[in-house]
Amino acid sequence: MNSFTYHIPTEIVFGKDSESQCASLICKYGGSRVLLVYGGGSAARSGLLDRLTGQMEAAGLACETLGGVHPNPYLDFAREGVKKALDFGADFILAAGGGSVIDTCKAIAVGAASPDTDIWKFWTREETVTKTLPVGVVLTISASGSEMSDSGVLTNLEKGEKKGLNTPFFRPVFSVLNPELTYTLPSYQVACGVVDIMMHTMDRYFNPDTANQLTDEIAEALLRTVIHNGAIAVKNSHDYNAMSELMWCGSLSHNGLTGLGGQKDFSTHQLGHELSARFDVAHGASLSAVWGSWARFVYKTDVNRFARFAANVWGLRGSSEESAAIAGIHATEEYFSSIGMPTNFSTLGIGIQEDEVLRALALGCTYQKTRKVGVFKVLDEPELYEIYKAANN
Repeated sequence: MNSFTYHIPTEIVFGKDSESQCASLICKYGGSRVLLVYGGGSAARSGLLDRLTGQMEAAGLACETLGGVHPNPYLDFAREGVKKALDFGADFILAAGGGSVIDTCKAIAVGAASPDTDIWKFWTREETVTKTLPVGVVLTISASGSEMSDSGVLTNLEKGEKKGLNTPFFRPVFSVLNPELTYTLPSYQVACGVVDIMMHTMDRYFNPDTANQLTDEIAEALLRTVIHNGAIAVKNSHDYNAMSELMWCGSLSHNGLTGLGGQKDFSTHQLGHELSARFDVAHGASLSAVWGSWARFVYKTDVNRFARFAANVWGLRGSSEESAAIAGIHATEEYFSSIGMPTNFSTLGIGIQEDEVLRALALGCTYQKTRKVGVFKVLDEPELYEIYKAANN
């Protein structure tokens, strides 16, 4: 086995009505003045906001709310959140929502802890995160895994950039996971979550360090579980068992467990981030739109890996490793299509793009030729362009 270090400090409270423990958890982790952040109106319409604020009032906790987080969370909104947290004197940030809300709260928390530093400088690596306010999560969307991860993503609309940042300070102190809070999601949002969960696992599974057998077995089992339950959940978001499995898979897919001992590739995420930044498309949809093009471009780097994926995730075996590998890629794209997810630019809804746009996407993906992408196959700007070109139909 390859060496690894694994530490997950997030306390998970899972199950029906688990959000009723939120106030006591905030007190447990030292909170007394809480900034409660949420997205659109569903948190209010569902009664979740009233339940959470009522709990905090009963527990003697001061609380301010901040709503309006946008998907592909905006830097400017997070900056507003930092100002509100400082004005209120918040000592705890609570996210009620999915990945965009959680990532916004992570940004607010590090910004409020370092008020003299503009938060974008952390994402550009000009500054290093050294402290944060504690963040808690009440999860309402199974997708990003941000409720247990060390990552956060922000979109800078002014610069047209979407960037991710990893730091141990981004781990929430607790996350409350009640699958019933995901019942109101439309099928498209459920499907986007399914893709994101799969991709967090696959972006770790396809890497050059594959000596840890148990890591691979966990990743393959998680993918099979998501594939099975995702198909059910897209048709019926009130199926408690299916939504439960997706919720827990989402958390495990991005807390490091499915990639222990290996490197993270995340090429597909980088390709998708550029699409989200330019076209403001849903994150999960941006991933499924390019994954097949990426896979066909890189699979010969390790045909055996893709053949194993086909066999152990999809139950497919071909007359050769290469035929099995291709069958696995095809099966994945077919599954994406079956749950209403795009597999190219046309089905993503952005249409076929001019060549200059494809080149701009590839250039942005390399941060203006200052980096290469991926580890399974290290990709430079011309290769990223070819992948975008293959998806441009």
